[in-house]
Amino acid sequence: MENGTINYSLNQGIATIEFFHPQSNSLPGTLLRNMAETITQAGQDTEVKVIILRSKGSSAFCAGASFDELISIKEMETGTVFFSGFAQVINAIRKAPKFVLARVQNKAVGGGVGIASAADYTLAVKEASIKLSELAVGIGPFVVGPAVERKIGKAAFTALSINATVWRSAQWAYEKGLYADVYENEVEMDTALNSLAEKLSKSNPEAMAMLKKVFWEGTEKWDVLLSERAGMSGKLVLSEFSVNAINSFKRK
Repeated sequence: MENGTINYSLNQGIATIEFFHPQSNSLPGTLLRNMAETITQAGQDTEVKVIILRSKGSSAFCAGASFDELISIKEMETGTVFFSGFAQVINAIRKAPKFVLARVQNKAVGGGVGIASAADYTLAVKEASIKLSELAVGIGPFVVGPAVERKIGKAAFTALSINATVWRSAQWAYEKGLYADVYENEVEMDTALNSLAEKLSKSNPEAMAMLKKVFWEGTEKWDVLLSERAGMSGKLVLSEFSVNAINSFKRK
């Protein structure tokens, strides 16, 4: 439980992947790797027609990287391995020949914004504000950046990255293209999500796989790119600034 859990279910062609961590659904390395593996397996399963990615509970969708794990990193190699977990999740979503639908039931921070951005279609509630807080702890949204920028554009990504302590509303995220739709509450969101997933489960798998390739054209080098970006974060997380900033956040 301390490392979090991944729950997987398959019902009539709809695969649901639910992640959970007791600290606001934050993401330690083990959970990231398990999530990436589960997404990859679902993508390869011929019984799966569409994938829903969600987190457990009604609090934060995802608080981003685990601060406990960040503060434990003592060498660049370990830091690179940790941040590579986010790269693995994003690339698993990118490579899966199935549409990945994300359900954002509350706030998303840092890596959580990256996951919401990487999904092919993301639904959210009005409380689902977002923040890229990486710069505030001395690093930057290097690994998730390509996914966020691809979804909302460079200008909006720049604004999120620079003003790292300010929450942007779900409406802002919708207007920038991160969220496909925003709903008043979880009931309305789930009704829409389930309806869409059911329709997609009955659609032509070959057509959807081809569309997925079209949607992700130009990202073929992301295996290398995101690995390089993980190294950038792995180096910066060792800095005195980052260590002090992360400890300060943990004390709040």
